[in-house]
Amino acid sequence: MISGENLTFIYEEYDSSKPPLVALKNIDVNIQAGEFVAVLGHNGSGKSTLARHLNALLAPTEGTLWVHGLDTKDPANTWQIRQSTGMVFQNPDNQIIATIVEEDVAFGPENLGVAPEEIRRRVTDTLASVNMSDYATFAPHHLSGGQKQRVAIAGVLAMHPSVIVLDEPSAMLDPSGRKEVMDTIIHLNKKYAITVILITHFMEEAARAERVIVMDDGSIVLDAPPREIFSQIEKMQSLGLGVPQITELSHLLGRKHVITVEEFLDNFDPSEIKHYIYEETHTKIQTNPSPPLLELVNVSHIYNSKSVFEKTAIHDINLKIYDGEIIAIIGHTGSGKSTLIQHFNALIKPTEGEVLIEGKNVSDSIKDLRRRVGLVFQYPEHQLFEVTVYKDVAFGPARLGLSEEEIEKNVKSALDTVGLGEEFYEKSPFELSGGEKRRAAIAGVLAMRPDVLILDEPAAGLDPRGKNEIFEQIKKMHQALGITIILVSHSMDDAARMANRVLVMNQGKIVRDDTPAEIFSDALFLTDIGLDTPQITQLMASLHEKNPNIPKRVFSVQEAVTILERGFNS
Repeated sequence: MISGENLTFIYEEYDSSKPPLVALKNIDVNIQAGEFVAVLGHNGSGKSTLARHLNALLAPTEGTLWVHGLDTKDPANTWQIRQSTGMVFQNPDNQIIATIVEEDVAFGPENLGVAPEEIRRRVTDTLASVNMSDYATFAPHHLSGGQKQRVAIAGVLAMHPSVIVLDEPSAMLDPSGRKEVMDTIIHLNKKYAITVILITHFMEEAARAERVIVMDDGSIVLDAPPREIFSQIEKMQSLGLGVPQITELSHLLGRKHVITVEEFLDNFDPSEIKHYIYEETHTKIQTNPSPPLLELVNVSHIYNSKSVFEKTAIHDINLKIYDGEIIAIIGHTGSGKSTLIQHFNALIKPTEGEVLIEGKNVSDSIKDLRRRVGLVFQYPEHQLFEVTVYKDVAFGPARLGLSEEEIEKNVKSALDTVGLGEEFYEKSPFELSGGEKRRAAIAGVLAMRPDVLILDEPAAGLDPRGKNEIFEQIKKMHQALGITIILVSHSMDDAARMANRVLVMNQGKIVRDDTPAEIFSDALFLTDIGLDTPQITQLMASLHEKNPNIPKRVFSVQEAVTILERGFNS
């Protein structure tokens, strides 16, 4: 169905003084009809470039790619290739164009000249196939992230493609949305025999595919079933990737190689652990005797007040944040997380209630507030704009009216804190890797010497190596500067390993405020509101049910290894 020989693609640089970028190098690939293939690789490995060749958005510089026997370099084939190969991108908002769900799904078939009666049938059938029939007349902006992504998939399916290529479709979604999309993908592959090519950074998603292709530096370096791919743990780590947590655990325990929690449970006898292991004690949140640094008092925010589009985003929030805390804010898409954090530095103001910094209303000095409370958005590289990294980081301090000496001191200190040395000063920020861009953007906020740093999904879209780099730098930053860090995340693993306090939001309210141990030990509660627990926590909870000697409040692979090894050897 899809076959490529010596596929090479070179991006020509606009700047003639720079060498062209070879994005794909002599790729040979063969994908059969009805396969479910996951594509892995670090940021910049060539995954998205390859995906764009599959439906002729790009044409090979050298070599050949055939889709259904059609050469993608021949412009005469472009229309037919794009009819047969549908693309779903990372952000569904970039693909949804109509004001009503069913109209958006109908858009593709309409442009193909499909008869109105057939369009109606396709819209009905495809919405049913992605379990969105009940939302046909909804406005897309009223849907959750997972629902929007399913509408985007339906819009592609309505054109009756035989291949669907999904480029990081769940990167921006909460756990419930990710599950919805993955279940939909597998359903379409199994029931309708649609060939699925899934680009992802989530190892657990790749483990559900029939075949995994791993890319590095524009080439395919591994191509095998998931079990074989994830058995090569050291190789995957050397490529800036990883393996499912459960695979890493079984490897470190010297047990049979597995790739799912279910497999681990099938091959592990909890009764092997004979002696009682006391439940690990986790610190409770103590009443802080010092006054709060930031405080929200009865804060509510209503969008489009007194109109037909009125929506209460957050309601009656009371919250105290203290100096030096690391707080994770979790919640499903649309729960109010982003609205809440934008109140912290007065990007938006309360409809009701007030926001205080050290007891003073933030409205009294917004300029001072925004210096003291820095906000780094979900894709911070979009905040980069200067010609060099140094100038970009210096932009904020310069607007504060600091002297040249103070600016230089702040910039160098900030870049050093995020691990970007002098060799980065004169580089263009757009030449950096994904993880380096994130660190440069964070440095731009740090250079203003804030007391509070808010990070909205700082690891979204990063490969495992880039994610680890970012979180290691955040930890070092906290240790070195002692500033308060507020982390918004859809990843329960990240929240569990980074925070000492977790806020859970649901329907515009803070419904839980506690330690990670308390929050993630209540899996039923989290599942009910569209979240989940870390994979390793799910496993340990299942083992605890079979053998109470095994603690269930475990959030990392290394902690699980220590506990289980101690049990075996006791």
